[in-house]
Amino acid sequence: MRQTTHALVTGASAGIGAAFARELAARGHALVLTARRAERLDELAGELRAKHGTDVQCIPCNLAEPSAPQHLHDEIVRRGLTIDLLVNNAGYGVTGSFVSHPWRTHADFIQVMMTAPTELCHRLLPGMRELGCGRIINVASLAGMLPAPAGHTLYAASKAYLIKFSQALALENRHHGVHVCALCPGFTYSEFHDVTGTRERMKRMPRWIWMDARTVVREGLTAVERGEAIHVCGRVNRGIKRLFKLLPDRLGQRLINRR
Repeated sequence: MRQTTHALVTGASAGIGAAFARELAARGHALVLTARRAERLDELAGELRAKHGTDVQCIPCNLAEPSAPQHLHDEIVRRGLTIDLLVNNAGYGVTGSFVSHPWRTHADFIQVMMTAPTELCHRLLPGMRELGCGRIINVASLAGMLPAPAGHTLYAASKAYLIKFSQALALENRHHGVHVCALCPGFTYSEFHDVTGTRERMKRMPRWIWMDARTVVREGLTAVERGEAIHVCGRVNRGIKRLFKLLPDRLGQRLINRR
């Protein structure tokens, strides 16, 4: 009899994370959902149980806390759950110059965006390798492949880290049946820009540059199954990536930082 396994989705209360949860539930996956907002998680879990009859377990936690990844892993073990799919999606942006924020703000950001996903990979990979089958999707960004703009000092750097980390992890684990993919969306309809306070500026962007979260999720799930270590979502974003690869660095920086 096949062992029941679960997919763990971080940052599952909204945006791309919630889209991952909905798509995976529709495909029959049992789920473990985590985010800071317990009420939002419970609401989503209720929706998915009613619609798809799948097992959905919620473990609220704040990944900005250094102890959170271990707590999350310990709770998964305590409940006797096996994770064969990890979606490291939790994330946000910090606007303003680097020195305009206290160090605590940046330390929390690094913890959520880099340390927590790295630690969760480290804690869950041994179980996947033992199963001989596993999937990890690290939600990065097209921003990690382009010149970094002023005003989001650590965002592109954190996404570039996830891309390189995923590349190495994919190579190390492919012979163990574990696929790792850095998923790189561009502009995606979600709550991200409301949280960062850039919604009004984003409204001035042309519609053709945007993607919906469901499409991003489906591309990501297809890519990780194919064994792609990096996947840039959408033809437009892939074209942007190619364009900036051809441009001199100085010109690329000027274009990115135009207001």
